[in-house]
Amino acid sequence: MFLPKSVKYKKQHRNKKKNRINTYFTLNKYKFGVLGIRSVEFGQITSTQLETIYNCINKIIKKSGRIRLNIFPHNPITKKPIEVRMGKGKGNVAFWAITIKPGSLICEICCDNKSLALKAAHQTLYRFPINVKYSFN
Repeated sequence: MFLPKSVKYKKQHRNKKKNRINTYFTLNKYKFGVLGIRSVEFGQITSTQLETIYNCINKIIKKSGRIRLNIFPHNPITKKPIEVRMGKGKGNVAFWAITIKPGSLICEICCDNKSLALKAAHQTLYRFPINVKYSFN
């Protein structure tokens, strides 16, 4: 579900780790929902984790609300198999991921019932691999 349909090159270089300036709550304003989930620290979210988060929110709010994910995993992460010697080229694509900065808005929840949206956001906090906070619009 959360995989790119087509890419020009199936393997990419890793991103350089630039100066990590704390840009907490500076960008990414609310456009859609009542409640949003923001990251607090740097990290990486994989496509399977993103799908789990989406399903967890959907299970709680059902048809009374909608979800908008503001991120998408575009970066292929490669790994070599276990017990393989060094060299012999780059490994196969293991999973797709996205790098998250602090303050970036990960998803927005639009729901008529605010308590239901709050319950859904609270349940998803445990599914994230990084620290996140939820806040109302």
